[in-house]
Amino acid sequence: MFIIRDAKLTDASALAALVCELGYKTTPAEMRRRLKSILDDVNYRTLVAEVDGKVCGMIGTLAYASYEHNDPSGRILALVTLANARRRGIGRALIASAEKAFAQKAVTRVSLDTRLTRKDAHQFYESLGYERNGWRFVKQLSVSD
Repeated sequence: MFIIRDAKLTDASALAALVCELGYKTTPAEMRRRLKSILDDVNYRTLVAEVDGKVCGMIGTLAYASYEHNDPSGRILALVTLANARRRGIGRALIASAEKAFAQKAVTRVSLDTRLTRKDAHQFYESLGYERNGWRFVKQLSVSD
């Protein structure tokens, strides 16, 4: 069995490991720096799933004002479970918890991105009622000093 709770700064190492599983190299120190600003921003929410006191999954969300709609929108920014903890309902429970938190903020539309190569993720999201809707374009900008 697992529990879902709000993330804490002390979860930085576990969250770094989870983000690495998504393919984004991240050190615990980097995650700690990121979490400091994320956890202080009321528009963000980070939830973790824990089994026997060990973090095994996380979801990061953002609620924000929309240019296209009068009501607020929501984004799932990250969702991951440890490879050895998958297919146990943890991802579904994290999504359900995030959706409940969004509803409490009057968010009625939730979007997310996933890589084209993550076919299992596409099926997972579609099984939860999410629909494919457009393309995402990415450009890496150089930062000038």
